[in-house]
Amino acid sequence: MTQPLGSVMLDLEGPSLKRAERELLQHPEVGGVILFARNIEDAQQVQALCASLRRLRPDLLLAIDQEGGRVQRLRTGVTRLPSMRRLSGGYDEDPQAALQRCQDAGWLLGMEMAACGLDLTFAPVLDVDDGISSVIGDRSFSRDPQAVALLGGAFINGLHEAGMVAVGKHFPGHGGVAADSHYELPVDQRSLEALRAHDLVPFAELASQLDGIMPAHVVYPAFDERPAGFSPSWLGFLREDLGFKGAIFSDDLSMAGAAVAGDAGSRALAALNAGCDMVLVCNDREAAQAAVTACVGRGSKRHAKLRYGRARPSLETLPALSRWRRVHARLEALADTPSTT
Repeated sequence: MTQPLGSVMLDLEGPSLKRAERELLQHPEVGGVILFARNIEDAQQVQALCASLRRLRPDLLLAIDQEGGRVQRLRTGVTRLPSMRRLSGGYDEDPQAALQRCQDAGWLLGMEMAACGLDLTFAPVLDVDDGISSVIGDRSFSRDPQAVALLGGAFINGLHEAGMVAVGKHFPGHGGVAADSHYELPVDQRSLEALRAHDLVPFAELASQLDGIMPAHVVYPAFDERPAGFSPSWLGFLREDLGFKGAIFSDDLSMAGAAVAGDAGSRALAALNAGCDMVLVCNDREAAQAAVTACVGRGSKRHAKLRYGRARPSLETLPALSRWRRVHARLEALADTPSTT
């Protein structure tokens, strides 16, 4: 039977574990670790770091932001992935080719991250790009909500083929605001009806396929005055109206968009009380420690189920797979091709 897992995911200072981090990670309230660029030298080093984390706490959920394009923390020893927008190029002319490319990219990403020892990457981005948000931009598959749903669904299928879970973000949609929630709290004034017809389309259509969802630090005052990740109304809508049964991960609670909920401990509790299963507290060790203290006894079984559940591929043997060689070559070539947009 799956046991509850601690509700805090935090980060590390460098490419190897420090003594203080080993002590912090022993707290049962810590359920996961997310890697950033400062933790990474190459794929082999990530593999060794993940192995050391598993020796310390075999139950920890190990994660990374590895979308492709601008958001690719691990770059050496794995495929250089194009952005979601590049993957979806030519969709209007040849939708089947674009869908297959997205599925292949999800499969390759899942295989490579699993080989490095990771359980999940926070992907795919399911925001609809309205040409407004620079923080989303080419991280989105398309400006067409239905295309985002289809292309995102293909990417999810690829991740699942590799045995990797899929975590969609940023519910209910970050593409309609110019403000960047890393630095301020965006406010989207559109009605729920407008959101249903546009930004919510990918999440509604893919809710049954997604293993996890990350809500946005964005306020949609026509529905709730609280940011989505702190809103029982939005997370209840996700569960009840969209039928989502997977794990809900907060976006990083150290971001400026989360400041409305108070100090670090208050932010963590507000997110959990709203319906999140796991909270991320990154780039601020004091805040992470405060969240751990605040979240005593707040474990969940939903995210405990997301650990990679099959035999992991080997980094050394991936090139022996004909599909990996074919997809690797195509994606690297696409990543190298100058953009026309």
